[in-house]
Amino acid sequence: MSPSLLMLSDLQPMRKEAIAVRTLLEAPLKLVSLNEQVGWDNLISDENVHRPQLALAGFLELFTSHRLQVMGNTEVYYLRSLGTSDRVRAFRGIVERKVPAIILTNGHQLDPELCALATEYNVALLQTPFETTRTVHILSEFLGDQFAPHVVVHGSFVDVYGVGVLFIGRSGIGKSEIALDLVERGHRLVADDVVILTRKRDAILMGTGSSLIEHVVEVRGLGVIDVRQMFGIRAIRYQKRLEIVVELQDWNPSEDYERIGLDDSTVEILGIAISSVKLPIFPGKNITVIAEVIALNYLLKTYGYNAARELADKLEREISRRAQQPSATHDQRMVTYFQGDDE
Repeated sequence: MSPSLLMLSDLQPMRKEAIAVRTLLEAPLKLVSLNEQVGWDNLISDENVHRPQLALAGFLELFTSHRLQVMGNTEVYYLRSLGTSDRVRAFRGIVERKVPAIILTNGHQLDPELCALATEYNVALLQTPFETTRTVHILSEFLGDQFAPHVVVHGSFVDVYGVGVLFIGRSGIGKSEIALDLVERGHRLVADDVVILTRKRDAILMGTGSSLIEHVVEVRGLGVIDVRQMFGIRAIRYQKRLEIVVELQDWNPSEDYERIGLDDSTVEILGIAISSVKLPIFPGKNITVIAEVIALNYLLKTYGYNAARELADKLEREISRRAQQPSATHDQRMVTYFQGDDE
């Protein structure tokens, strides 16, 4: 069933239950393995990371072993300060609890006996050249993205003048055709048919397509086309922030549509309010140009100009003027004197 604005608010979020340690290699941390591919299939089920400082000192009651462990200068230098037997005992207390992986920051290495322990307990040992603070920040951002709530929407998602516009509506109403027309006019397709929306932080929704469909568009009566191959790399992008949802509706003469635009309509998706527009369509209506106007109007409002509010303020000033000077004449023309210009 194709979504409406009301249905978007009721979509239930989905989340990944876990990711494999090997997924961490996609993070921008320049990670290298210190014990080959040991533990790469271990599962990480928590987006938070842990520094095992107290655990190395022997306090293990509150040790969150299911989290990714990060060892920086404090942990490494502490281990080096211990004798060999104490060092092995302290490290064993961590790896025997089946932690998914340990990341060493600042390019640190572990003694061979500690690497052997990690291998024995199937714990991945990874190393990054970055300092601990930066590593934790990047990991938190990466894991937050991996475990972020997301929803799947049937629609067409296009970057129009830098504004992420999602078109929704009943099947066959023309979403894909509008997206293609916008691409032809120089805008960029993000996804068609299957749009995956992911919440980033507290107030941002990022949209992308599925890895299977990518930038393939179905045109009824023609079939499927590959937008990237047909229009070039300029015509696509892989991700975009969602800023406006446009619901395409069949024209209904009995329905009362928005005429002024003083009140901004929104739809809530994953707890985030997104600007929305209900757009009635009928044969001959140029939806593509209207879509561009919707995006430009959004940009104007973002930069502080609201055409509907400006007109309302002007009307209020005129009403006030006439109330104070009822007998005064006022030229209603936009240009009060044509100055001989007959063109």
